[in-house]
Amino acid sequence: MPEQSQNIPLMYKGRPLRRKDNLIYYGSMDQKYIIMLQVLETKKVKDLDVATKVSLQLQLTDPDLKSRDRVIKKGEKDSLYAAMDVAAVWLDRALSGK
Repeated sequence: MPEQSQNIPLMYKGRPLRRKDNLIYYGSMDQKYIIMLQVLETKKVKDLDVATKVSLQLQLTDPDLKSRDRVIKKGEKDSLYAAMDVAAVWLDRALSGK
């Protein structure tokens, strides 16, 4: 595989995804809002870890706010797929001002 493939960001519904350990950031820091997903629990399915509890937060990206003041909305889902589905809707609505 060419090295260049490392530079292509992972995307979901047209927005970038960044992962650091059990945290996944969805959206772009240069926009007003971003979603932070945290995998809280996993279970082994064959030899893969599958998320069974995921918390999600719609956050303001304003660096001048304290982290607790950035959280606009939060929730919890029982799979990464369900959490990503909700995250996409929350982010779309927040960024379109609805």
